Amino acid sequence: MRRVLICLLPVVLASCSSAPDSSATSEKKLVSVTPNSNPDSKAFLDPAAAEPGAVKTASGLVYRVITAGSGASPKATDTVKVHYRGTLTSGKEFDSSYARKEPAEFPLNRVIPCWTEGVQLMKVGGKSRLVCPSNIAYGDAGAPPDIPGGATLVFEIELLGIS
Repeated sequence: MRRVLICLLPVVLASCSSAPDSSATSEKKLVSVTPNSNPDSKAFLDPAAAEPGAVKTASGLVYRVITAGSGASPKATDTVKVHYRGTLTSGKEFDSSYARKEPAEFPLNRVIPCWTEGVQLMKVGGKSRLVCPSNIAYGDAGAPPDIPGGATLVFEIELLGIS
């Protein structure tokens, strides 16, 4: 989680600028995505999208419900409490709230676009798998040293609560 927060720090700081249109510019940068041209990504995303129950959204996110929740679904402006595990397509884990033995809590609009979109598709009590192409994750820059540029990321997320 610390890595996620460190990667988001520049975005948060940029949004605090006093220039009149700086937040609008920052917002556009967050929501405008380019097609993912990484061939390794496509080789992983296509089979993931073909799995039973998987859905591919217009942004390229592939999500699959593992356990259906019965509670409410969060909005982008909500703060969520989750347990999660993040891996590269190789299976190498780069972050896990399970490993820390403590759920993470954060505003849903302050994480990578893949999470903002994917977690809104969940219900409290549910668990889903999100496959995030780099264009809606950390892009070409990655999040060194654990996440290389252009990396497709896989998350298993359990939505514990909304506040």
